[in-house]
Amino acid sequence: MKQTWQTMTVRTISHVLALCAVVLVLVVTFSPAHAETIKVASVAPLPVPEGIAAVRSQPAIGPTMVPVPAGQQPLTEALLANYVERQKELRSVDVLGLAEPDELTADMLMSYISRGSLGGGNSAVSAIASFTTPTSARADGALSTSTLAAYIESGYQPLPKRLEHANAERDCLAQAIYHEARGESQAGQLAVANVIVNRARSGKFPDTLCGVIYQNADKGRYRCQFTFACDGRAETVGERRAWARSKDLAQQVYAEFALGENVGAVPRSTLYYHTTAVNPSWANTFDAVAQIGSHIFYATN
Repeated sequence: MKQTWQTMTVRTISHVLALCAVVLVLVVTFSPAHAETIKVASVAPLPVPEGIAAVRSQPAIGPTMVPVPAGQQPLTEALLANYVERQKELRSVDVLGLAEPDELTADMLMSYISRGSLGGGNSAVSAIASFTTPTSARADGALSTSTLAAYIESGYQPLPKRLEHANAERDCLAQAIYHEARGESQAGQLAVANVIVNRARSGKFPDTLCGVIYQNADKGRYRCQFTFACDGRAETVGERRAWARSKDLAQQVYAEFALGENVGAVPRSTLYYHTTAVNPSWANTFDAVAQIGSHIFYATN
């Protein structure tokens, strides 16, 4: 069958187009890519919200377990042991080569902690600084071997001894509050404790609370300063709630006494008291300054 010229033309154009398509595919496939012509859009990251940034800064175990900043840790045994080891390392190196390093003795170490605060909030750094400062203020405040030696020779006691003394003082004071004023209001109990503190600070009586409370207790019945201390009866505690209150108040007052603070229930000159049930001969010798509950308090003239 004879093909018309139109049919032949169409077929020719189709072959040409097919050939062009093949050539285009080959060119695209085998032509090398030009990296420098590819441009990536510049994208700036958004700022992290402050809340998220704060959370990210916390340790993995959670925000409530943030480590205590250096210098604010409580003075624990572990921290003290770490301090000792570091001091040994530092002292073992003679940087200037001028002299042999001083030995870190147990006595020198205990002098650091023998004057700790009663509140328990001392940081390691402030504790070490306060422990190495003598009672009389120094001009430069620097720590030296001679300073420590002088402090050791002044009659310091190691920490266990000081804790034992503090516990005994608090117990003596609690006993006095309980036996002398357990039936009084808190104000009345505080005033009795205040008189004991005033005596210890006066220079006219023993300088410890136990010494004041049990003064002359060994000289016979009713010859001591506080009746319960020498009346021949056992110092037993029969009222648990009253005893608990006495111990709590003794803890508070002893802290004020040890830190040199004013108790404030009665004036510092108040050194005597008696109950309203008696009228001792010495009452006219002093000035009555207050009556709280069943006790009348007197100050020296």
